[in-house]
Amino acid sequence: MTVIDLESYEDALATYDPVMGLEVHVELGTRTKMFCGCSTELKQDANSQTCPVCLGLPGALPVVNEIGVESAIKIGLALNCEIAEWCRFARKNYFYPDMPKNFQTSQYDEPIAYNGYLDVQLEDGEIFRVQIERAHMEEDTGKSTHVGGATGRIHGASHSLLDYNRAGIPLIEIVTKPIEGAGARAPEVAKAYVAELRELIKALGVSEARMEMGQMRCDVNLSLRPNGTEKFGTRSETKNVNSLRSVERAARFEIQRHAAVLNSGGTIVQETRHFHEEDGSTTAGRIKDNAEDYRYFPEPDLVPVAPSREWVEELRKGLPELPRLRRQRLKEEWGVGEHDMQSILNAGAVDLIVATTDAGAPSDQARKWWMGELARNANETGRSLDELPITPAQVARVAELVASGDLNDKLARQVLEGVLAGEGDPDAVVEKRGLKVVSDEGALGAAVDEAIAANAAVADKIRGGKVAAAGALVGAVMKATRGQADAARVRELILEKLGVEG
Repeated sequence: MTVIDLESYEDALATYDPVMGLEVHVELGTRTKMFCGCSTELKQDANSQTCPVCLGLPGALPVVNEIGVESAIKIGLALNCEIAEWCRFARKNYFYPDMPKNFQTSQYDEPIAYNGYLDVQLEDGEIFRVQIERAHMEEDTGKSTHVGGATGRIHGASHSLLDYNRAGIPLIEIVTKPIEGAGARAPEVAKAYVAELRELIKALGVSEARMEMGQMRCDVNLSLRPNGTEKFGTRSETKNVNSLRSVERAARFEIQRHAAVLNSGGTIVQETRHFHEEDGSTTAGRIKDNAEDYRYFPEPDLVPVAPSREWVEELRKGLPELPRLRRQRLKEEWGVGEHDMQSILNAGAVDLIVATTDAGAPSDQARKWWMGELARNANETGRSLDELPITPAQVARVAELVASGDLNDKLARQVLEGVLAGEGDPDAVVEKRGLKVVSDEGALGAAVDEAIAANAAVADKIRGGKVAAAGALVGAVMKATRGQADAARVRELILEKLGVEG
């Protein structure tokens, strides 16, 4: 890979002002494609979910997916957009192997939603407003797999395989207006915007928005202009960035790269660029001139879309609580600070904690287990929290067993371990592993007597007033009972038997 010279980030921002534009593509979670009845189910045999319509065969006529239009309106409303009273589809013409029709059915100058905004919260609590230019409907392309090369790209490949299962899946493209005024925080703003947009899409229920699966991907447009000037610089467009961290890294890298080129007297080329996860760099793709002509013209086979105002208002009334407002409410209800709430959000634990409290667990216990033991397991196994084989109801049951005294924290961790290992629900794991807290007073008393007898010197210290030494005897009893005793009750019994006030 070619080594690219970079300016230091601090020096770049001392001279230049970054301007961004973010284009986010969201695959909708409809059961069928945007213009035909083919299934959108993932991971099926290549080219098994196609028909004459999505393959663009002569004489095939498309029909608009109503749920796709409804989802687009919901997204537009949630982004504070105006919803068009009348809009239509257009043909975007260009040759690309994974476009079987040789054009993409999209929207051009008449999008279904336009002129909105999304407020995003940065890590220090500052709110930054990102203006939305438009949100429009279109269809996804197929998938090309390039075989034989070292990079997985077409350059150097011996041949390519085409899978048209994805061709025609409904997409919503959300385009921002130029994002100005972020300064050194531009990469952070980009990450926060995509994160907030992802949470909003998930809350609306229109897509799972899993970036690692390509259900949501971002094109990062970036240019620099000298500080104090207004004219935009020449932009680059880093394509198909598919994680929040990568969006931030791509913006930061391009700021440093642009600055290095400009400071050396060079000229920025308007082009697409590829992002590389392994080192956070970008490399050149194809030149993208302003004169590029997609020869848009209205799609003759589809009637215009004219959502009634009654339908739009009905959808507006049905919108869920928006993520930022929900987080603020939960933060207050849970009594956590901004830093802790951000950690919960970053871990993808908000919905899991809510579901666990809905199942009966106190919120502090739900947070404790999801952000503690379960987060540790997720990190160790390379999974997200919602991929763990445990349900919020099962976590709530563990919390209930702890609250009732049937488990202590050590035993509860073993129960969670058993559930994650597929040994059954919490009660089954407790029974199978024999993990209940020893609550029989006779058995506990006998274990305490044995510990006192085996540690006479420690017992004398306690009788002499060094109550803190009781910890050693508690530890001995816990060891003898394999951690299944109630440590607080054990301490009480030790002090009682030694005639010492707690």
